[in-house]
Amino acid sequence: MKRLLLLCCCLAAVLPLSARNGSLERAVRALTDSVRATVGVAVVFGDGDTLVVNNGHRYPTMSVYKFHQALAVLDHFERRGLPLTTRIPVRKSDLLPDTWSPLREACPGGGRFTVAELLAYSVAQSDNNVCDLLFRFLGGPEIVNRYIAGLDAGEAAIVADEETMHRHTDNQYLNWTTPLAAVRLLERFRRGELLSAAYGDFLLETMFATETGPDKLRGLLPADVAVAHKTGSAFRDAQGVMVADNDIGIVRLPDGRSYSIAVFVMDSCEDDRTNAAVIARISRLVYDSFSGK
Repeated sequence: MKRLLLLCCCLAAVLPLSARNGSLERAVRALTDSVRATVGVAVVFGDGDTLVVNNGHRYPTMSVYKFHQALAVLDHFERRGLPLTTRIPVRKSDLLPDTWSPLREACPGGGRFTVAELLAYSVAQSDNNVCDLLFRFLGGPEIVNRYIAGLDAGEAAIVADEETMHRHTDNQYLNWTTPLAAVRLLERFRRGELLSAAYGDFLLETMFATETGPDKLRGLLPADVAVAHKTGSAFRDAQGVMVADNDIGIVRLPDGRSYSIAVFVMDSCEDDRTNAAVIARISRLVYDSFSGK
C-alpha cells in the first residue's frame, strides 16, 4: 500500500477551540480511533471556531475534488461574462464505458448541454465522464490546481483526471487535500468570497441536490437540516483496503445558522457500510454540539 507522507499541521493558524468543542474533539477522536482506518475531520462553525482531528495526512480526495473543479469552472465563466446557459458539446467518444456516468446512461450518443446541466451531472451525480470533459474544456487538471492554489485555502493538489485515476489503484492518491484545507475552501465559498451570487447560489443549490452518499454526512441528521455536500469514494486495492471514502459539505440548520465540515476516511479495512457510518456518526456529533442537542 502506498505510504503517505505526513504533513505539518499549522496549528497556529487554527482558531482556538471553545470549551464546548473540547468535549466534541474528545468524542470525535474516540470515534476515529475505533475503526481500522485513518480518519481526518475538520469543522468551521459559523463564528469561526474550528475543530481539527488528524489533519496531518494527505487524504485522497476522490470525487470530492469535483467541488474544487466546479469552483474553477464557474470562475472561468463568470470572469468571461458567460451565462450558465452556455452550451458545450458532448461527443459519444467522450462517454467512456466502465466508469460511473449517469449522462452516458441517459444520453449515450452525447449532445449539447448547458454548463449548468454538466455541473449538475458532475457535482450532484458525480459523473466521471462529465468531470473529465470539464477538465478538457478548462485545459486540464493543472488549471484547476492553479486556481485552487491561488485561493490560499490550504494544502491540496489536483493533478489527475478520472481516467488517470482509474488506470491504477495508486493513482487514486494523486489528488489530495487536508480536512482543514477542505473546510477553509467551503467556508470561503459559503461566505460568498469566491463567486458572485448568481454563480455561487447555483453551485450551492446543486450541492443541496447531491444524490450520492445519503448515508454519509446527512445520514443521521434531522430531516429539516439541509446539507450541501460533495462525496468521494474510491475502489479497493488488491488487499481489499478502501483507499478513501469521503464527504465534505455545508450544513444549514432551520434557524439559518451554518457550519462547514469535512470527513475523510483513508486506507480503511472496514466495509463500505462502516465507513459511511463513521462519517454519519461524526456528522451527528458535530450537529448535536453545534445545535445544543
